[in-house]
Amino acid sequence: MEAFLISMSAVAVAEIGDKTQLLALVFAARFRKPLPIIAGIFVATIVNHALAAELGILVASWLTPQILNWVLGVSFLAAGVWMLIPDKVDDVSDGTGSRFGPFITTTIAFFLAEMGDKTQLATIGLAARFHDLLAVAGGTTIGMMIANVPAVFLGEAAAKALPMQLVRGTAAAIFVALGCVAILEALGIV
Repeated sequence: MEAFLISMSAVAVAEIGDKTQLLALVFAARFRKPLPIIAGIFVATIVNHALAAELGILVASWLTPQILNWVLGVSFLAAGVWMLIPDKVDDVSDGTGSRFGPFITTTIAFFLAEMGDKTQLATIGLAARFHDLLAVAGGTTIGMMIANVPAVFLGEAAAKALPMQLVRGTAAAIFVALGCVAILEALGIV
């Protein structure tokens, strides 16, 4: 349960203001069909994060526990710093001209937008840390949905009302704390 809850909360907070949340806003405005957009976000995220979690578990099996803790510690610290850098809507396609409709367009765009994204890399690290594909992929997917579903329904007004600096700072703090714990474990302190 710990892996699920940490994965869910870390990604839910980290996703706020992320390019994929901005993409959800754009698709909501473009297509005005929330249910296919939400379904597309879910399908893309569960597939992407399951693959990322599997990669994290695989990488963890190749490394000694001490080296893995160092890699995770540095990775989580880097992710914490990266969380402080805001994403821009210009970084993503708005799906204009798509002939596939809202579900297929959202599924493809979200899957591709998550490649190398903060939350995908966090999923790899969390899976390497917890060695639990289902809990991590499920938690990160639910976290993505917690952040993106309101964006689809409430649109840009809700996104503008959130104190983005505080949200980014909270997400950064979560990942820095995870990084510090991993480094302390590598040093044998914890």
